[in-house]
Amino acid sequence: MSAAAPPQGARPLGGRRRGATQRGGHIRKLVVVGVGLIGGSFALALKRAGVVGEVVGVGRTRANLDAAIARGIVDRACLQRDDWAPETADADVVLLAAPVAQFPALFTSLAPRIGASTIVTDAGSTKQDVIAAARGALGARLPQFVPGHPIAGTEHTGASAAFPSLFEDRNVVLTPLPETLSEATTKVSALWRACGARVTMLPAERHDAIFAAVSHLPHMLAFTLVAKLAARTDAAVYFEHAASGFRDFTRIAAGSPEMWRDVALANRDALLAEIDDYGDALCALRALIDEGDGEALTELFGQASAARRAWQAQQALPAADGKA
Repeated sequence: MSAAAPPQGARPLGGRRRGATQRGGHIRKLVVVGVGLIGGSFALALKRAGVVGEVVGVGRTRANLDAAIARGIVDRACLQRDDWAPETADADVVLLAAPVAQFPALFTSLAPRIGASTIVTDAGSTKQDVIAAARGALGARLPQFVPGHPIAGTEHTGASAAFPSLFEDRNVVLTPLPETLSEATTKVSALWRACGARVTMLPAERHDAIFAAVSHLPHMLAFTLVAKLAARTDAAVYFEHAASGFRDFTRIAAGSPEMWRDVALANRDALLAEIDDYGDALCALRALIDEGDGEALTELFGQASAARRAWQAQQALPAADGKA
């Protein structure tokens, strides 16, 4: 996912400060559950910043964990199907970076083993469902949980896709609970800042509503368009003639089907509202085209172009080449 300005209403927790030299920034042991693009990049960024000692990886496949060890992402690793939870008893921080549908089971496994000073955080793209799962499983350890969402990524997956600069100048949104310990939020914020990120806070409901519009809906549109074209009997002809416009619009359709299935179902209500609203907008666009209303089309496209260019300038993104 590309960088974006902090959502309206977000409260900043300080600017980027790689190195996390502020008090409490260094951690002795990090456990990463899900050593893919996000979890692996988090570990690499903290190692590069010199603020983490040992990193233990937990995952579903030995091949991916072996790759993570070979690349120096983690120092040790254990399979998720094995008894990995004891590793969390003496961990300073546990990051859950697996698909969000796995979180209820992960929290259940974690709950009886979390150390008294261990902080648990996550990198899930949805927050209300994650918080509900944490409330249902963590019990007295709930104040040690800091929900989070790094707004960064690529269409690639697995430990082989991880790189230490992924979070530089990207936003990370934390959605701490009323019960969350302030020192836990401070610690997690310091770690993300050590990765080069900007950290803000939002209520979980507001987070899910915003990202249903600016992240989850675009992914659904990209997946749907590509699937629709691929289902045509002459799909090869269409793909043969697709150029940069199609490439740019559909890049995110190359992402993890499992992850985006989980996101769609976890944020169902907010996403359905955005799909309905977008459907209404498409119907209105169709009417303008059907009526041959060039003036209204020019006005609509002009408004969209101006808004996109303003956002692009704010983020210092490369300009689109305008080719179809």
